[in-house]
Amino acid sequence: MIHERKFQVYTAQTMDRITQISVLDEDQRLSMRAVAQVLPFRINNYVVEELIDWDNIPDDPMFQLTFPQPGMLNPDDLATLRGMLRSNAPGTALNAEVRRIQYGLNPHPAGQKSLNVPHEDGHAVPGMQHKYRETVLFFPMAGQTCHAYCTYCFRWPQFVGLDDMKFASKEVAPLVQYLKRHKEVTSVLFTGGDPMIMRTELLRQYIEPLLTPELEHIASIRIGTKAPAYWPYRFTHGQDADDLMRLLTDIRDAGRDCAIMAHYSVRKELETDVARLAVRRLRDAGATVRCQAPLIRHVNDNADNWAQMWRTQIRLGAVPYYMFVERDTGARGYFEVPLWQAYEIFTEAYRQVTGLARTVRGPSMSCTPGKVLIDGIAEVYGEKVFVLKFIQGRDPAWTNRVFFAKFDRHATWMDQLQPAFGEHEFFFAEDLRRMRETGEARVWLPTEVEALEETWRMEIEEPERGMGSNAETGEHESPDQA
Repeated sequence: MIHERKFQVYTAQTMDRITQISVLDEDQRLSMRAVAQVLPFRINNYVVEELIDWDNIPDDPMFQLTFPQPGMLNPDDLATLRGMLRSNAPGTALNAEVRRIQYGLNPHPAGQKSLNVPHEDGHAVPGMQHKYRETVLFFPMAGQTCHAYCTYCFRWPQFVGLDDMKFASKEVAPLVQYLKRHKEVTSVLFTGGDPMIMRTELLRQYIEPLLTPELEHIASIRIGTKAPAYWPYRFTHGQDADDLMRLLTDIRDAGRDCAIMAHYSVRKELETDVARLAVRRLRDAGATVRCQAPLIRHVNDNADNWAQMWRTQIRLGAVPYYMFVERDTGARGYFEVPLWQAYEIFTEAYRQVTGLARTVRGPSMSCTPGKVLIDGIAEVYGEKVFVLKFIQGRDPAWTNRVFFAKFDRHATWMDQLQPAFGEHEFFFAEDLRRMRETGEARVWLPTEVEALEETWRMEIEEPERGMGSNAETGEHESPDQA
């Protein structure tokens, strides 16, 4: 029998209350506190007590995934912060140094602020991103924290007080109005933070308005969450868990697909009884559980972990979905894996599973132009190249297009790659420059000429509709008959 567990959280201010870290000496703990000044730290008792192997510190993958590591900061920056903490430097001086370091860590990569935020009537729509034509991301204000933070987190600016870098909206009304005007959108992804940190009553206030017939073009509601791994009790115990299951069932009964985009980084996260029960409860409520995570050095950079994780997901009825490449932000220098190695790890893991698990896609870079898949490494006309393919593109016309980059053993991200075969730039470069210059990346929107042509077409057709028609025969009546 699985007993309910009371949630207890530890932050940078209460880290020393975690009795298990007594295995670390004071110098190690000082480095952890220094890193936690810059990058967010938050962990709960379930992760500490059930998922971390404290006999394998500091190499344990879950420890690397959740506790600050010295290598996450530049050595000089780490030394500076250690010195300031040791000397009890004034708070204003410490905060200034922390902010300097944070702004140097590429807080919002891939055009999240400059290109992803939609503008309507000259104003930014709050708490939203619209990068791909069919999908809108929404950041509910109350969901901008997590049950625990991942050390690699690419949304770390959401949690460290960089208010000018934060995505969030208190109201769902702007989202609803936006969706009414944009029938091309078929899927809404609630993200954060972690929307599952919210009580179901509040989560329902954001989701229910999207289930009306007026928004019937919304075919799927997605919820991005790490809660099934970090706090599975959210789905298994208590009245609020039961309410959540009813909400997910309501999404299904409204004719929408309910997709839980669950982040599992290591197989350990799926091995506890309560974690497996959480997946079962989600599926019984009518949700599809799709599993994704980035490939992270020190955490899951081995093929066996991925293969075992995918097999376990299939056994539980979940769907392996994505292996991502670590994004170019935050502590990337500590966690990133060269692209060639990411491809080899993915391929070795892919070979170990059946076709049921080969729904997974990767390694995929969520970079400025779109989701770019490393589809292979090949030799073409004597040149060694990366074979790349757009899974998603800012311009829908780029989607599923294959292109080539010179093989680079040191490259870890798209912007480090060069076109192959003597090409001056990648095929999408000119269009991407235009998007940056205009600040409008939604290339699928009608142009002023197209909008004017549509107006003319409607004006021409309107008199014909005014002629009247017989509802049963479809025959038009003359003005006299009307």
